[in-house]
Amino acid sequence: MILHLNGDPCEVEAGSLDALLRELGVEPEAVATALNGEFVPRGERADTPLTAGDRIELLSPMQGG
Repeated sequence: MILHLNGDPCEVEAGSLDALLRELGVEPEAVATALNGEFVPRGERADTPLTAGDRIELLSPMQGG
């Protein structure tokens, strides 16, 4: 299915947000996630289904000072 990942179209097979992170090789602890503009807590990712056209945002923490 085709999703929009950080604004870009992306074809994936994952059926859940957790599976998407695994498919992309992303460390789950290293990112915050949003689905269609709504924050998804880490503990809810496995139970968060994906459908074609969903908008996913993966946000990495920034270091600075």
